[in-house]
Amino acid sequence: MQDSRHIFRSLALAILFAVWAGHALAQGTHVLPQPELEQGFRQMYNLDFSGAHRTFRAYQAMDPEDPLGFVADGAAYLFSEFNRLHILESDLFVNDERFDNRSAEYPDPAVKTAFEAALGRGDVLVAKTLATSPNNANALFARVLANGLRGDYAAMIEKHNLASLSYMKASRATAQQLLAVDPTCYDAYLAIGVENYLLGSTPAPVRWVLRLTGGQTDKGAGVERLRRTAEKGYYLAPFARLLLAVAALRDKDKSTARVLLAGLAQEFPRNQLYSKELARIE
Repeated sequence: MQDSRHIFRSLALAILFAVWAGHALAQGTHVLPQPELEQGFRQMYNLDFSGAHRTFRAYQAMDPEDPLGFVADGAAYLFSEFNRLHILESDLFVNDERFDNRSAEYPDPAVKTAFEAALGRGDVLVAKTLATSPNNANALFARVLANGLRGDYAAMIEKHNLASLSYMKASRATAQQLLAVDPTCYDAYLAIGVENYLLGSTPAPVRWVLRLTGGQTDKGAGVERLRRTAEKGYYLAPFARLLLAVAALRDKDKSTARVLLAGLAQEFPRNQLYSKELARIE
């Protein structure tokens, strides 16, 4: 009887260890979507920035070692500035001359400080994780997202194009490393798609120089990767759909842009950007 109890305890411990090890492995090799973070991103896309910050900070309290909670909070700061400065309106991106001649914006100093602090906290946690687990998918994704956000801030608010290019390349390189570990992290395709599409849309001589410096400039590949995020992404799918709508407008494909914008307007009714852009092409 005692032997049977001993065997039972040993089997139970073995099962518990196997479950724990499997969970730890999944956490290391896959970006596991978190419903709380998804809620915060949806609040952000719906222009409820204060709600998004509350949700992200509640997640930080729940899991203070996850860098994504802090990087996501940084995203909410960036998108609040985009909204305040009307940066994501399509005519800025569709009209090359207007984009090239855009002026540097005037960021809110308090928002910039909070943005950098949130990403900085994420950087610390990413470095801590990657020091012992270099291929940790969650930490890699946090780094992909942080560099992408910094690149967007540098380009669209500060008009620091070279700095933005550096962040863009770093984000893409980390995304490639992440996808080698976790091919199902479809949000990571956005970093590769953005670099290829934006750099692939430049004049041919510029693309040649960019390739020499390690930039990826395949416009078609960029659109295809943006579609992957738009169709299968978790946190970044709505943003990828907006970028695809802009790409469609640049190609004078109003039908595709209309479908994408109508879907976004229905999904995020508080965000007037989508309905406003839709009205432009009706």
